[in-house]
Amino acid sequence: MRLNYESVQDRAAWEKLGVKLPSFDWKDMYAETEARPTWVHFGSGSLFRAFHAMLQQSLLEQGLVKGGLWTAETFDYEMVEASYAPYDNLSLLVTLLPDGNLEKTVVGTVAGGLRADAAYPEDYEHLKRIFRSPSLQLITFTITEKGYALTGMDGAFLAPALADFTAGPHKGRLAMSKVASLLLERFEAGGTPLAVVSTDNCSHNGEKLRLGVVTMAEKWLENGLVPKAFVDWLSDEEKVSFPWTMIDKITPRPAPSVEKALSELGLEGMNVTVTAKGGYTAAFVNSEKPQYLVIEDRFPNGRPPLEKAGVYMTDRDTVNKVEKMKVTTCLNPLHTALAVYGCLLGYETIAQEMRDAELKALVEKIGYVEGMPVVTDPGIIRPMDFIHEVVDSRLPNPFLPDTPQRIACDTSQKVPIRFGETIKSYAARADLDPKQLTFIPLAIAGWLRYLLAVDDEGRPFVCSGDPMLETLQKQLSGVKLGEPASATDALLAPILSNETLFASDLTALGLAEKIGGMLRELIAGNGAVRATLKKYLG
Repeated sequence: MRLNYESVQDRAAWEKLGVKLPSFDWKDMYAETEARPTWVHFGSGSLFRAFHAMLQQSLLEQGLVKGGLWTAETFDYEMVEASYAPYDNLSLLVTLLPDGNLEKTVVGTVAGGLRADAAYPEDYEHLKRIFRSPSLQLITFTITEKGYALTGMDGAFLAPALADFTAGPHKGRLAMSKVASLLLERFEAGGTPLAVVSTDNCSHNGEKLRLGVVTMAEKWLENGLVPKAFVDWLSDEEKVSFPWTMIDKITPRPAPSVEKALSELGLEGMNVTVTAKGGYTAAFVNSEKPQYLVIEDRFPNGRPPLEKAGVYMTDRDTVNKVEKMKVTTCLNPLHTALAVYGCLLGYETIAQEMRDAELKALVEKIGYVEGMPVVTDPGIIRPMDFIHEVVDSRLPNPFLPDTPQRIACDTSQKVPIRFGETIKSYAARADLDPKQLTFIPLAIAGWLRYLLAVDDEGRPFVCSGDPMLETLQKQLSGVKLGEPASATDALLAPILSNETLFASDLTALGLAEKIGGMLRELIAGNGAVRATLKKYLG
């Protein structure tokens, strides 16, 4: 019982184990996808396999499409090598229900994983053929917000971006260079329109993706490496659109507990692989059941009927409102607050934190008390229904092995949206004042405390990856656990007045003194984090 094409032909054996199999044949799907490709997804990780590939599976099983999709990797090529070929491009989606049951489904819509790099000529030439095909309708992305970045926090171009500007098409290292190169291939093949769709969990994702791709092309034009007509085509959203989206589905890295459960069923080869670049992959993907995808409906070469698979197809303004509702109020700020305090208090899962009276109260106060007065109501999803599902069902799911350490990654990139936007909304309202806020400042103070890399018992820990980690820790180097006076307002001022970090100057808004005071409470000594939470939330 090993996941591959030959094994799943014994449908009875798999179904006896409670595994749902696709109703279509993988080889038929592959032939159609190879002959008439319609969809390529960049980013070969768990979210793609649990969500995007399953959307296409739903459409295939309804008879609404005939083909599947390709996935392309721009960064961690070992993910492709470990996740696809060993299993004949099949995956096992394990949905973790709150009652402990596991829904198991074989995902069979991936035609193959391709390494988007000229250093792998067979894969790269395959990708170029796909991009030259007029049948290609959309390319989607889950490469994280960092994948779109050509500049640092200071606005200056990063060294790899500068190198790609001069290297030119098909020779670059960054994802934006590789995508622009493949789009050049499409332009040179006649320029059939295409939708370029970010489904990364970041604000205005389509705008970020468009900026990255178009900037790369413009720099090539400046260096005489591409014709102006290519940049004009790429900049015309009637030809190449960059729809905005909002995506939501918690898909943690493959969990040892799920690996054990599958192995006990008799399934072989369920071991988790960690790549040299830190990626986690396995034959299976574990995920929660709730999921949301809202897409701006601009597809100049047509699209699959995604609405038949549960996707909300709408206009940009509605996408923006849904994204703002989720990212600034109903989910993401709650996640970040749990992440930093979870690391400080030694928790290993988010569900464990939701059984902590103070931490549960903290996220309820951030969401219901401080977020709801300024929440954006998108109309298609009720904010109160969404946040209730998050707080009452999704975050407490004890069988969802999501960790505060994972969510704490790249917090500096998240804070301006997850907390800064609510602070800005308070500042913009005549009837509200940012100085009224207590629990968002407590979350920010908790993040500063987290950056000291010492938990509430005085034990050192390793902070999760963050592009600003070294800079911020250097700025906080004078702050010492057990010495509250070391966190002076003058020392904290360069951080709390940084509009890039918080989307506004917290000193000018009158919040810096409150946050500084909370940080001094949090560093009073061992146990001070718990004592501070009890003071404000007990």
